[in-house]
Amino acid sequence: MTSELIIIREYCIQNQVEPDFIVQLENEGLIQISSIENERYIHISQLKNLDQYVRWYYDLSINVAGIDVIQNLLDKIDVMQDEIHRLKEQLRLID
Repeated sequence: MTSELIIIREYCIQNQVEPDFIVQLENEGLIQISSIENERYIHISQLKNLDQYVRWYYDLSINVAGIDVIQNLLDKIDVMQDEIHRLKEQLRLID
């Protein structure tokens, strides 16, 4: 299981990220942090999103609230694209 976890402290050092930024992301519900034996971890499945949030925050100067809004919009787009795909499949079956 620990092979699927990334130590947040090490991630922050390697990527020059402030640990407070990670805490802010967790507080907004954008990532989930696990604590095991006084060490904080993020699951590897969240790494892609975390890397994206880091780029938005540090490269584009988007604050955490803005990141939350963007992520919510992207999630809605994914849901709508799935719905469009499902509707197209239904139309294809009718024809």
